Amino acid sequence: MIVRAAVCPSPPLLARDLTGRVDVLPEMREACARAVSRLLAASPEVVVITGAGPATASWDPDGRLDLSRYAPALRTHGKPGLPLSLGLGAMLLDMVGHAGPRRLQAVGEGAPASECVQLGASLAGIAPRVALLAVGDGSARRSSAAPGHLDSRAAAFDASVERALHDGDMAALVSLDRELARDLLATGRAAWQVLAGALANGDAPDVPRGGATVPVGEILYADAPFGVGYLVAVLEPERIS
Repeated sequence: MIVRAAVCPSPPLLARDLTGRVDVLPEMREACARAVSRLLAASPEVVVITGAGPATASWDPDGRLDLSRYAPALRTHGKPGLPLSLGLGAMLLDMVGHAGPRRLQAVGEGAPASECVQLGASLAGIAPRVALLAVGDGSARRSSAAPGHLDSRAAAFDASVERALHDGDMAALVSLDRELARDLLATGRAAWQVLAGALANGDAPDVPRGGATVPVGEILYADAPFGVGYLVAVLEPERIS
């Protein structure tokens, strides 16, 4: 069962080795640290990190991000590094000192919502107390300087995700349009839908039943400083009668 969930973005600049002495986006960094600390404060038996990858698959829980993809001078030897989303999630856990069990679960970038929801439901059942960290960005087309240039649909898309997380509206996350998310370069779409499936606890995300749980969300950070939507949130499951 999911005891707490969190959402963090996946910009490489979260890795301090890539920014050196420059403190880039300290508010976002601090929000991510707070979110992950609160995730661990729920005393989970295992922390699951999920994020977009080349295919839906589990990765080595001892794996880490290969920073040489972004800074060749940081090249290390050994096995290939994790996908960006999983690598940054693992880094955030390391930063707050978590050494307990973790599962690194990639979800295919193009996976349909039904597959994401099913994966989330299965992850929620791997232990009695599971914490879930979903890692990924909103649209990368929020301004003319953004990686994908400006798209007039981007701000509304990101606002809908922020609203869904704040309201604990898992049905709204499930209904996110996969093709629109792809057009807007929103890498978090699949991970957010995995989160929705996990928090539904086997119930239909839009039809809570008596005695079921519904998530209550808190937004810790929401901005698009480089034309990319970055969201940090914490979700607490609450029982309803």
